[in-house]
Amino acid sequence: MMMIPVTSVKRFIIQTICSLFAGLFIYAAVSKILDFENFKVQLGQSPLISAYADIVSWAVIATEIIIAFFVIVRRTRTFGLFASLGLMTMFTAYIFLILNFGSFIPCSCGGILEKMSWKVHFIFNIVFVILALVGIFKNEELMKSIKKNFSRAKLTLISVIVISLSSTVMIILFFTSETIMHKNNPFIRRYPQHPVEFSALVDIKYNSHYIAGISDSRIYMGNYQYPAYILSFDHNLKKRRVEKMQLDLKSKPFRTITVNVRPPYFYITDGTVPVLLRGKIKDWKITKDLKGIPYFTKAVIMDSLSAVIRSNNSKNAANVIAVFNSDAAEKISYKRALLEKQKDGIFDTDGMLLYSSESELIVYLYYYRNAFFTADKRGTLLSRGNTIDTISHVSFKVSKFNNGKSFAISSPREVVNAKAAVYKNLLFVHSKIKGRYENEKLWNSSFIIDVYDLKNMTYRMSFPIYHTSGNQLNSLMVSDNNLYALIGTDLVVYKVGEILKREIK
Repeated sequence: MMMIPVTSVKRFIIQTICSLFAGLFIYAAVSKILDFENFKVQLGQSPLISAYADIVSWAVIATEIIIAFFVIVRRTRTFGLFASLGLMTMFTAYIFLILNFGSFIPCSCGGILEKMSWKVHFIFNIVFVILALVGIFKNEELMKSIKKNFSRAKLTLISVIVISLSSTVMIILFFTSETIMHKNNPFIRRYPQHPVEFSALVDIKYNSHYIAGISDSRIYMGNYQYPAYILSFDHNLKKRRVEKMQLDLKSKPFRTITVNVRPPYFYITDGTVPVLLRGKIKDWKITKDLKGIPYFTKAVIMDSLSAVIRSNNSKNAANVIAVFNSDAAEKISYKRALLEKQKDGIFDTDGMLLYSSESELIVYLYYYRNAFFTADKRGTLLSRGNTIDTISHVSFKVSKFNNGKSFAISSPREVVNAKAAVYKNLLFVHSKIKGRYENEKLWNSSFIIDVYDLKNMTYRMSFPIYHTSGNQLNSLMVSDNNLYALIGTDLVVYKVGEILKREIK
C-alpha cells in the first residue's frame, strides 16, 4: 500500500482552503461590482452600518479582491489567511449583531449568498472562520517559521487578537452608526421589513373627502363640498354608513367648514366665521357653541373645551400659534415665539398643525423646511427637531405688493413635508425629498413615510405606502392597529406591524 506523505496532505489542505477563499472573495466582489448601486442601497438600509455605506461599500470590495490575491500568492499566503480570518469574523459578527441587536433584518448580500437565510449565512461564515484557522495552523511555511521564531501558543494568541479586533470593529460601527442614524442622520432612510402591511381598500368615488377621525369601531370621512354629510366605514371597510349632521348652513357665513371626529364628540370649525361647534356622534346634533374663538387658518381640537389654532398677526399677517380654551377667563393665549420666521412669516412658516391627545403634545411641522416643534397643551415650547432631509431654509422668494400689505411667492417652491399624522409619541411624515441610497422604483411607485419619536426627537424608520388608482396622498391617520390613507379617491387601510408597534409608547 502506497503511503501519502504528510507534507503532501498539508499542502493539499492549504491549497484547497486558499482556493475556497479566493473563489469566495472574487465571486462576492464581482457580484457587488456588477450590481454596485443596489449593493450600496442595501448597505444604506443596514441597521448596523447605514452611516458608513459609502466608505464600506468600496472598502469591502477592495478588501475582498486584495485578500483573494494574497491567499493565491504563496509568499503572502500567511498574511492572506489572517486577513481572511479577520474579514470572515467581521461578517460573522455583523450577522450576529443583526440577528440579536438590530432593529430590523435587512438584505445586503449578492449573488448566490442572497438566497441564504440569515441563520444559514451565519453558519456559512462560521465554517469559513474555522477554515481560516485550519489554514493558518496547517500552513507548512508558517509552521517552519514557528519552530525558529515563536511557539504555537503565540500563533493562537495572534488568531485570538485578530478575531477580537474584528469583532470590536463591528461593535463600534454598530453603536456609532446607530447614534448617527437616529440623532444626526445624514439623510439615509431605513426600510425595515413590514412595519405596515396592506389590509383593505375601498373606492369612495369622490375626491372631496378627507379623514375626519377614527373611533374603536369606525373611520369617519368628512366632505368639503357637502360638509353636513359624514361617510363612515368599519375598520375592514366592509360596512358603509352615511350620517347627516343637523347643520344649518345658512345660519352663519360658512366658507371652509372642517369636521373633526373625536368620540364621543364631533366638532365643526370654520376660521372665516369664526366658529367652533360641538355635538355628539350618537345623534349628530350640534349641542354647544364654543364662543370666543378668533379668526384662524387652522384649528386642531385638543379636548372638549379647547383647541390649538393658527391665526394671523394683525400687523403683518404673519402666522402665529394660539391656544383657545372656551372655559377660561382669558379664552385665547397667543404663543408668538413658537413659529420661527425666515423670510416673511407667512409662507415660510406655513405647515401642518397636529395634536397627540394620548401624549398631550402640540406638533407643528413646516412644509418647506426640515423642522418641527412640540409644545404642551398650554402652548409652552418643549423641543425643536428636524426631519432627516437637508433643507433647513425655505428656497423660494417672497415679493411684497401694495406698500407691503400683500405678499406672494415669486419663485418656485419645493415642498419638503407634504402630509403628516401624529399618534402617541410618533410623528408620521410624508416626505417629498429623495434621500441617499433610495430605490428609484420604490420612490416612483409609493409615498415614503418617515417616522420620528417625539419624546427624544429621533428618526426611527421609513416605509412606503403604495400608489393605488391615484398618486396623490390626501389624508393620513394612525391608530394602535391601523394606518389609514386617502389616496386619490381610495381609502386604504394598512395593518401596523410589530416592528412599528414597538416604537409606540
